[in-house]
Amino acid sequence: MRSVLLLALITLACPLLAQPSNDSCATATRLCAHTSVSGDNTGATIVPGFCPGTLAMVWYTFVTNSVGGPATVSIALGDCIDAVGYDDELSAVVLSGDGSCALTSFTAVSPCAESDIDFAVTTQALSPNTTYWVVVAGAMNNGTVSPAQCSFTISVAGPGADIIGVDMSAGTDRTIGEGESTQLDGFSTGLIDWTPTAGLSENGVPDPIAAPEATTIYTMTSDIAGCTYRDTVVVEIIRRIEPPNTFTPNSDGKNDTWDIPGIADYPGAVVVIHDRWGQIVLRSNGYREPWDGTNNGAPLSVGTYYYHIQLNQLEGRSPPYTGFVTIIR
Repeated sequence: MRSVLLLALITLACPLLAQPSNDSCATATRLCAHTSVSGDNTGATIVPGFCPGTLAMVWYTFVTNSVGGPATVSIALGDCIDAVGYDDELSAVVLSGDGSCALTSFTAVSPCAESDIDFAVTTQALSPNTTYWVVVAGAMNNGTVSPAQCSFTISVAGPGADIIGVDMSAGTDRTIGEGESTQLDGFSTGLIDWTPTAGLSENGVPDPIAAPEATTIYTMTSDIAGCTYRDTVVVEIIRRIEPPNTFTPNSDGKNDTWDIPGIADYPGAVVVIHDRWGQIVLRSNGYREPWDGTNNGAPLSVGTYYYHIQLNQLEGRSPPYTGFVTIIR
């Protein structure tokens, strides 16, 4: 009789409100790691919650990653019904179950947490690749006759829930020279889509060959356990050497040789310089001595000369650097 009277009081105190779509286990809202979801238990069916003294439940679910471990569910409170007889505290608990949605099949894997300000609840170590449920409900205490009905945001994170870096990753950032290529080292347990695809050898694989014309941020998108995740990798394009386009070999001690910044890092570099008629005036393996503007010891005339530099780095040959240099006396 007492429970009947209590439910009658609750019914009188609660206005007729639309029920949330996720006020049952069967319609639980999916949570994706590190993604906040807006929620509201206002109008939820007035049935007892899993935590003592709570009613008006709404349901969420998430799937752990392939490693497992504890997970933390965070609740940020919004506006609550502000009326006589209503509480203003929400509660949350994480449950394991067999998927049948029978209330007797659920077991708490976290303590119950309750607060009228932002709060979080952390689970015990969870099994990998397993579905868990989160129940958020309104508290009914301190003499109130109606459970708190509030808006909130909810998110899940932690070692057992995190996906990026565990079950998918776009890989490590790369730095390559102009015209070079590199193989990405991404991975994912789900389907993969890269954007942009320009400069990639293929899409749908975790480790395509990347040869962009300019520095590019590639985004890997992957669907895992009903959630879409994105991670990025940067392929930076640099000029490995910067050959100057002029020098002045006039023996004044200033800019007398053609010094090439960065070339000392490539002891196997081959530098070939020829005049406008195509005659080779310098061939250097290693470029240990900067060119002084001579050919076999004889000073060359003022004018424009053309270079072809092959770096021959240990990781493989890159496209040659070509251009011109002008002798000014």
